[in-house]
Amino acid sequence: MENKILIELIVPELEEKFDVFIPITKRVGNVIALLSKAITDLGIAYDLTPSMGLYNRFTYQKYDPNDLIYNTDIMNGTILVLVS
Repeated sequence: MENKILIELIVPELEEKFDVFIPITKRVGNVIALLSKAITDLGIAYDLTPSMGLYNRFTYQKYDPNDLIYNTDIMNGTILVLVS
């Protein structure tokens, strides 16, 4: 899995944590949509909103939706927070 990294995703609205592989060649905005769909596919009601953001848990950095994952500091083991 050279083109994917394992991250921990925290969704405060759901009070849930997920371990997820995300593709490094996708834009952050696309990854947010993929994560939202994956959560919905698990049978959890969760709606994607335009204001949804992906943040680093420790640095509080909000990732620009147009940045490619491999151009960010996101790597294996990074803990990200998905909020709307």
